[in-house]
Amino acid sequence: MEYLLMINRVQKLSLLSEMIAFSQKDESLKSVENKFLLSIAKQLEISQEDFNYLFEHPVTYVNLKSYSERIVQFHRLILLMNLDQNTSAKQLVKIHNFGLRMGLSQESINRVLDLMESFPNKIVPPDFLIDIFKVQYN
Repeated sequence: MEYLLMINRVQKLSLLSEMIAFSQKDESLKSVENKFLLSIAKQLEISQEDFNYLFEHPVTYVNLKSYSERIVQFHRLILLMNLDQNTSAKQLVKIHNFGLRMGLSQESINRVLDLMESFPNKIVPPDFLIDIFKVQYN
């Protein structure tokens, strides 16, 4: 969690806003998705009031400077996408585009999305995900 100290409030709100936008794939936010987002808000030290505000007033995306912070955010998005165990092609395109916008390698994004099917509940272990992106970064 020490990386949280490196990012400012605007970046934290942007991360959470991005996740909220990603979760709003249908008209209703599932309870499990809301709980997950709320837990991320708490980790980011975002108040319940600010969390609620972001649903109606999204914050403009702010790109994270640190490559490792971007990988962590991509991992959060994958976890969020797989909460309901029902991943659509539209979601895969959306998460792929989020990864590209964050400046992550297309090859690494594709590898993670292809390999996530082989893990229980499609949960890619953080170490595995980091190794995939490390290979492309070097």
